[in-house]
Amino acid sequence: MKKVFILDTNILLADPKSIFKFMDNDVVIPISVIEEIDRFKSDHTGTGRNAREVSRILDKLRQKGKLPEGIVLFDDMADSGRLFVHLGNNMDILPDLLEDNTDNHTLAIGLTLQQQLAGKRDVYIVTKDSNLRIKADAFGIPAQDFEADKLRVSHHYTGSKTITLPSAQFKTYFNERIISLDSIDVLEEEKDGEVFPNHFVVFKDAADPSQVLYGKYDGYQKTINMFETRADGIWGIYPRNLQQIFALDVLLDDNIKLVTLSGAAGTGKTLVAIASGIYKTTDEDAYQKLLVARPVFPMGRDIGFLPGDLDEKLNPWMQPIYDNLELLLSGGNISRQKRMTKNYQELISQGLLAVEPLTYIRGRSLPQQYFVVDEAQNLTPHEVKTILTRAGEGTKIVLTGDPYQIDHPYLDLENNGLTYVIERFKSSHISAHVTFTQGERSELATLASELL
Repeated sequence: MKKVFILDTNILLADPKSIFKFMDNDVVIPISVIEEIDRFKSDHTGTGRNAREVSRILDKLRQKGKLPEGIVLFDDMADSGRLFVHLGNNMDILPDLLEDNTDNHTLAIGLTLQQQLAGKRDVYIVTKDSNLRIKADAFGIPAQDFEADKLRVSHHYTGSKTITLPSAQFKTYFNERIISLDSIDVLEEEKDGEVFPNHFVVFKDAADPSQVLYGKYDGYQKTINMFETRADGIWGIYPRNLQQIFALDVLLDDNIKLVTLSGAAGTGKTLVAIASGIYKTTDEDAYQKLLVARPVFPMGRDIGFLPGDLDEKLNPWMQPIYDNLELLLSGGNISRQKRMTKNYQELISQGLLAVEPLTYIRGRSLPQQYFVVDEAQNLTPHEVKTILTRAGEGTKIVLTGDPYQIDHPYLDLENNGLTYVIERFKSSHISAHVTFTQGERSELATLASELL
């Protein structure tokens, strides 16, 4: 049985082409949603751009017929779904306690269509607003999030895995320093999980699990090559755990153009990323500039409420980056850091370093740069695509963030930009991912991440 899906504003603003993702089912857009879209059109952000795209799509469809009567969405589909713009003069169908707003207008249309189509069609409200889903449920209207933008993964890719080898094979790997993926005798309980390019592998000896060797999968040769853990540091920062060792390896590898680092607060993601960028830019001269950026997405009031000029307004969001830069430029010496002025300003004046928000990234081309994007979990998949397509010749992009710590109201673990990139690029030979699990900021910070 065909279904009817009523789309909320946030669905269209997140994906203007969501209208076309319901195939042979009918799509209804309340007129109040059109009005709300119109208020976003002049916005200079990605939301404004999407609002304008929605208007263009609807205007083009309008030329095929009358929107209130239904427009066929797919001309080449025999049983195509249709698009309706519903005027919804039915607010009296709701209790008086509910005010006249877009959400309640959508509820009224849902209740009206339920009554009109009873026994013929199921009616659903599609929204990213959890409160609207709760209210819809209270009125007996099925409501759901937009599923097309969610990744269906049973567990998220971590970038490393452990394999137990029979003793003889473990010794062979130790001597030859290379092993073919097809020749590995994997234990039954470890057969699940594919190995991807630049995947780190921890081999354990079946006879003595305390004996371990490390490897990294070469997707071209289909072999796992011996990986030597490094103890030396860069810019006074030394890797403190296995994940940081793995991360430094891919961060310093110029053949890997995209690196994603995920993990809880205090695990060192941003620090090792910026340290690697400074090293590659200043010591090795492999890149023209280190560009560090993060989305300006406040947990409290918006940037316009803050006093001062643009730099002063941005400072609260950029300060975590400045803190890492000061620590690195002090050689990792905390006591020396306290006595330092902002020496990173010298790198900025020389054109070797830039710290800026992501607000104006669209339209730019970034060749030969080491580009670190912090807090990438607060970006939508579309915004991440915009960032990655800015990469010019010779540019390396590093995305860091914690998918479990999202400030965006309409993003979650399955549809945020960082998770999206990790899953979509895990089969690419020019990308790598490392998941950080061990806190290194302080004993208190680690304990807080675990207990709170």
